[in-house]
Amino acid sequence: MNHIQLQQALNHYALAYQQLYKKRPRDLRMLGGDWVIVNGARMRVRELEYLTRQLQYEYSRQHAARRSVVQRLIGWFSGHQ
Repeated sequence: MNHIQLQQALNHYALAYQQLYKKRPRDLRMLGGDWVIVNGARMRVRELEYLTRQLQYEYSRQHAARRSVVQRLIGWFSGHQ
């Protein structure tokens, strides 16, 4: 994996992490080859990409749940006017 692809994988992870946890990940850096450090853990880039997909999935679940609550509240308020 080249340097640009590795940097993109780190950026995608950082964005997904920040969306979900509302803070930047700590200790996010390239080690060389296809190895990275993420929050103190050493992993391969393919593991980081998998972790990024998991964070994105969890964020979309939370977002859908919040939207459902808002829609129920709007329905409840519009039915009680």
